[in-house]
Amino acid sequence: MKRIHLALSTQNLHESILEYNQRLSVKPTIIIDNEYALWRTPTINFSLRVDYNCHPGSLRNLDWEDDEATEFTQDTDVNGIIWEHFSYENQLAEIKDIWNLET
Repeated sequence: MKRIHLALSTQNLHESILEYNQRLSVKPTIIIDNEYALWRTPTINFSLRVDYNCHPGSLRNLDWEDDEATEFTQDTDVNGIIWEHFSYENQLAEIKDIWNLET
């Protein structure tokens, strides 16, 4: 199964989590306090990350979560947008690595 992954920036993670819980009708599967939140539904893999280098609500990246992906890959579309392609397991490994979480 493929899910589109939409990653946005925020500067207020707590308020954003409350809003997107309502918009997506689910709670995040992962929360890194004051830094990151990830929601997964049958159709979307959606994340918010506190990123002061981006305006709040800016697109950080656009990707595909694909159960059949074995590693992170990326390509660029005709509009210059970089698309990553990964499995949920690849994403979890990256999250654990970025925030030095135990496996």
